[in-house]
Amino acid sequence: MLSLNVVSPSSSSVTFTKHNHNSSINASTIFRSNLLSKVQSHKNLPCLRTTTTSQLHEQGHQSSKLSFMPTSQIQDSITKLGTFNRFLTHPFESKAKPINQVVKAASSGANPEGGEESVAPKSKTLKLALVFGLWYFQNIIFNIYNKKALNIFPFPWLLASFQLFVGSIWMLTLWALKLQPCPKISKPFIFALLGPALFHTIGHISACVSFSKVAVSFTHVIKSAEPVFSVIFCSVLGDRFPIQVWLSILPIVLGCSLAAVTEVSFNLQGLWGALISNVGFVLRNIYSKRSLQNFKEVDGLNLYGWITIVSLFYLFPVAVFIEGSQWIPGYYKAIEAIGKPSTFYIWVLLSGVFYHLYNQSSYQALDEISPLTFSVGNTMKRVVVIVSSVLVFRNPVRPLNGLGSAIAILGTFLYSQATAKKPKKIEGEKSS
Repeated sequence: MLSLNVVSPSSSSVTFTKHNHNSSINASTIFRSNLLSKVQSHKNLPCLRTTTTSQLHEQGHQSSKLSFMPTSQIQDSITKLGTFNRFLTHPFESKAKPINQVVKAASSGANPEGGEESVAPKSKTLKLALVFGLWYFQNIIFNIYNKKALNIFPFPWLLASFQLFVGSIWMLTLWALKLQPCPKISKPFIFALLGPALFHTIGHISACVSFSKVAVSFTHVIKSAEPVFSVIFCSVLGDRFPIQVWLSILPIVLGCSLAAVTEVSFNLQGLWGALISNVGFVLRNIYSKRSLQNFKEVDGLNLYGWITIVSLFYLFPVAVFIEGSQWIPGYYKAIEAIGKPSTFYIWVLLSGVFYHLYNQSSYQALDEISPLTFSVGNTMKRVVVIVSSVLVFRNPVRPLNGLGSAIAILGTFLYSQATAKKPKKIEGEKSS
């Protein structure tokens, strides 16, 4: 440890004394030369004044400034000297912020370096709005052009197969161009994928059959009852739900029933198609949790890509068996009805491309937000699709039909709120 001793007010020597040693070092020459060299190298600084040894001697004959200097000025001089030394060793170091400013910034959540934290939420909100906007827009485009194609070409098995084919080509292109990392595939993963892909196939083709038989708005109202089937199947498998969840599905059942009995375009096959679609997608979600839990390294988009590819192999042979003999005559009737073959091709292509895109956007939205926010967003998506389809196709809506649809959508919203509060939450629930 070193101590600093001032010998005399008129003396220019400084003595350093080191503990455990009986020697003193006269550092007047060293100290003076080092200090003068540092001062001369920074002589442009306005806060510095140079004082030579002779001037100190002259001042010492008159009075001792150190002896009569107030304590506050001594402390201020020490502070300035420390700041100057820090500047010499770290010339580019920024000035330290006062402690009260740092504490205030930390408590308010602000970034003391310039407010970057306030910019981050804005960019995140903008990105989330973009994802939701794309998700809604793509879903609307799919439902409109899918229905237009089915109106003149009523073969949902072929159209559903084509949509899976477009999705498969899309994912293979992303993997080939390395725009999306391709997951490592193994036999256990393929075997685990067979069940979820089968139920996905059932859900997709059943929805397409329903779209071909009834109005788009009616299909989506019935598909809003998917939480009812989710609660029932999960309860059978051993899950327990609070009373709020069971109460929330009552408006869904009531609203769907009221909408069904008052639907102008009611068709029994369309109703059963929407109900079976709900069953298929619920079982896909449940089975995915149980069979794919050991493959968490595969993200949602890649998982959906492989489900699409496997589903295509499931669906297309069955489609050929059920509708294959009617495709060529149906194609000529569609071209005759529409007049321009290119228009028909565009409708079919748009239905395939936007079917995959809206599912891709939904997975991206699920990666960015919580399951509760996703569930609420999915509920609002159905409202947007129902309103858009009614405006585009000008489907007649009776007052009771609109009331039933509103009650069913409200029940879906209440279900999303209730499941967010239950202790054992159902993970991976994703509506299509």
